[in-house]
Amino acid sequence: MDRLAKFLVVDDDAIFRARLVKALAARGYVAQGAGTVDEAIEVARDLKPDAAVVDLKMPGGKSGLDLVPDLVARHPGVRVVVLTGYGSIATAVEAVRKGAINYLSKPADADQILAAFDSDGENGGNGGAGDGADGIPSLARVEWEHIQRILTDCDGNISQAARRLGIHRRSLQRKLGKLPPVE
Repeated sequence: MDRLAKFLVVDDDAIFRARLVKALAARGYVAQGAGTVDEAIEVARDLKPDAAVVDLKMPGGKSGLDLVPDLVARHPGVRVVVLTGYGSIATAVEAVRKGAINYLSKPADADQILAAFDSDGENGGNGGAGDGADGIPSLARVEWEHIQRILTDCDGNISQAARRLGIHRRSLQRKLGKLPPVE
C-alpha cells in the first residue's frame, strides 16, 4: 500500500465523504472527495489518483460502476474499491469486471477500506458472500442476492422490483432495510 499516496473518494453522502477524506489525510494520504460521477472525473483530472473509493449508488442517473472503467482508462494504475450499501455477488462481479480490485459493503471505515486495497480482492473483500464452511450460501443469503439482482434489473425501482418478485412493496422495503446476511 506504500505506492498509494493520492485517494479520490466518490460518495454522494457528504458527511461520509468528508469523514473518509479526513481519516485518510490523518493517515498521511492526500485525499479529495467528489459527490457525483461528473465531479469525480473533474477532480481526478487534477488529482491523478493512485486509488479511488467509489460508491455504487450515485445521483444524476450514473452509477459508481459507470465511473470505474473511466477512471481505469484515464488513470492507468489507479486501484479502485467499490462501496455499496447493497452488497451482492452480482454487483461485486460487475465491479471487478469493470476494473475494480475489490468491493466492500457499507458501513465501512477507513481501516477496512485500506485493508481492501491490500487484499486485492483475494478474499472477496468483506462483501459478505455469506458462504458457510462448505462454500454453500445460506438460504437467507440466496434470497438477499436474488432481491438485489432483481432490484438492479429494475434500476432501483422498488415498486417495479416488488411486482417482479411477487411481494408487497412494503415487504420489500423492510427486507431492503436489513443488512445482508453474513455468516
